Amino acid sequence: MSQNAAVPSSGSFITLPRRRPSPPTLAIARRFALALGLVVLNWLLVVLERGQYADSHDGEVSIADALYYTTVTLTTTGYGDITPVTTSARLVNALVATPMRLLFVVLLVGTTIHALTERSREEMRLARWRARVQDHVIICGYGTKGRNAARALLLKGHRKDHIVVIDPDPSAAADATAAGLIAVVGRATRPEVLESALAARASVVIVALDRDDAAILTTLNVRRVAPAVTVVASVREASNGELLRQSGATSVIVSSETAGRLLGLAADSPETVDVVEDMLSFGEGLDLLARDVTTGEVGRRPDELPVPVLAVVRAGRVLHYDDPDAGPLAAGDRLLYVGTGSRPARDVAG
Repeated sequence: MSQNAAVPSSGSFITLPRRRPSPPTLAIARRFALALGLVVLNWLLVVLERGQYADSHDGEVSIADALYYTTVTLTTTGYGDITPVTTSARLVNALVATPMRLLFVVLLVGTTIHALTERSREEMRLARWRARVQDHVIICGYGTKGRNAARALLLKGHRKDHIVVIDPDPSAAADATAAGLIAVVGRATRPEVLESALAARASVVIVALDRDDAAILTTLNVRRVAPAVTVVASVREASNGELLRQSGATSVIVSSETAGRLLGLAADSPETVDVVEDMLSFGEGLDLLARDVTTGEVGRRPDELPVPVLAVVRAGRVLHYDDPDAGPLAAGDRLLYVGTGSRPARDVAG
């Protein structure tokens, strides 16, 4: 894989975002090129002075013999069948070849240490992340739906290292880590993969898979691994929506019905669809926002607040703004309202 990875006991791959853009293979290639350059330079020195060397086999040192002598010398093997016999050749070996020999060994050892250090560093980063991560969001599937879900979470202020993507495609995982997210390469339908993503500690699991049967199985396994987590799932067909709810999904989005409703709205009022899409695009124009009722708002009605309230969430029930039970507001209520991208929720909380 192109990204740094560590393999937990479950067998799935967890990939962390890179801290440096340069891949390890580039550093190894540079070391190899430098080592090869040392071999060639030392070989040329021996070739130029091969008349000052003696071969125990036939007495003469050929160009091939010079290459052989260079390789066994730089690798500190030294069979002793070819030796420098003149003072100048021995000085060149002592003053030039020996430092090159030491540098060659350092390169070999350094490459090994570099590889081991990189792996240890990634394992330590993974261990630190696993130790501290809590209340993160897991996105099952990094296709179109998953990517847009991640984009919306980032716009809402979620930290990149608290968004975990699960996808069986290594290239999708690489895209996720390139965006700064954590990725688990594996199938979300498998409980051990969900455990690798620390689903039991997550606050929300978003099921954004392309197949309805996989979404239902994933939801069942999420409930098995993390009974208390909020599960938001998407299906293509409305007939599978109820199955998802029975499987434990907290919220179900039927993509085919949603698209159909928007098409129906667009037929009579294209502007309506523009407003709906604007509210769904967080950070610009109108936004659908949510926040808790403040102390100063307790006892007031939704229509008395300075923001357009669409609904009130009370004890798990969603009460529309015109529902008589929606007011007066009580402590612990949550408001769903329309705001603007330039006016954060905290600015209208009072």
